[in-house]
Amino acid sequence: MDKATLTPTEFSSVVTAITSAFGDPSRREIYLLARSTEDGVTASEVAKKFDLHANVARHHLDKLVAGGYLDVAVARGGTGAGRPSKRYTATTKGDDLELPVRHDDVLVMLLGRALDMIPREQAETMAEEVGIEYGRLMAQTMNDESEHQRSFRSALHTVADALTAHGFAAHAEKRNNELRIVSENCPFGDVVMANPVICAVDRGMMKGMIAELYGHEATLATESSIPMGDSICVTSLEA
Repeated sequence: MDKATLTPTEFSSVVTAITSAFGDPSRREIYLLARSTEDGVTASEVAKKFDLHANVARHHLDKLVAGGYLDVAVARGGTGAGRPSKRYTATTKGDDLELPVRHDDVLVMLLGRALDMIPREQAETMAEEVGIEYGRLMAQTMNDESEHQRSFRSALHTVADALTAHGFAAHAEKRNNELRIVSENCPFGDVVMANPVICAVDRGMMKGMIAELYGHEATLATESSIPMGDSICVTSLEA
């Protein structure tokens, strides 16, 4: 179907389906911007337009690329100097009204309600245990059995990359001789604001991945948290 033939209602349905399929409402506006620009957009342009960190903007764009809704191309400036920029342009997949709709948001809401019905300490324990188990499973798919156990710092960078792939826009850093993982986005959205206990899943994922990749457990401490009013989530880790 040619996108010019879509009625406003049909086009709204397409965008809603894309938003549902990728589980983050902010991607709706990013997709609309890319679709309305013939030459596409860059991550820095999206970050500036929507007041996002560049890593968060890039994460949203890459998710849309992974779903087939955007194409990405690398191009240098006319002088050939400088770092190559990636431009993201809309494909025709968004014109297909037969898009699968995921129900992740409903499941997260259900999780939040369920956790809210049991004592907080018990809920956090259960959430962390689930996170640890899931983190170990994630790490097993990343770890090459022929490799020796990774260094602690290497394991942290791998954990941060895995968290980013799951929507956390995370990176590992060293500050004041302390190793930390900084997450600038939460894939659980508004639900975690009402149910901060869900953050225990994140901690569990970190613990499980580090134990599997590094070979030993780590001690984690939460330094800042978005649900608690901070602008980012910061977790310090010690081997």
